[in-house]
Amino acid sequence: MDRVRGKFRCTSTTTFEQGVNYRRCRLEAVYDQSIPEDVRYAVATPVGQLELTVTNPDVTFEPGHSYYLDITPVVETTT
Repeated sequence: MDRVRGKFRCTSTTTFEQGVNYRRCRLEAVYDQSIPEDVRYAVATPVGQLELTVTNPDVTFEPGHSYYLDITPVVETTT
């Protein structure tokens, strides 16, 4: 596998304050049979969820918006 690309939609963002402000963002795989792109992505990611905790204020996920998620294998090196 070289890379897998999925299309995910942010379903919720919750803000917390515990010394540092952070947001918990939940994304779910997108699948709409009427959208050809979604049908293509569903081949690799028909169902899935991702939950992230974000502290960087420049990184935002907006509920209702879709995002591409690229997964690339890490080449392990020994030192």
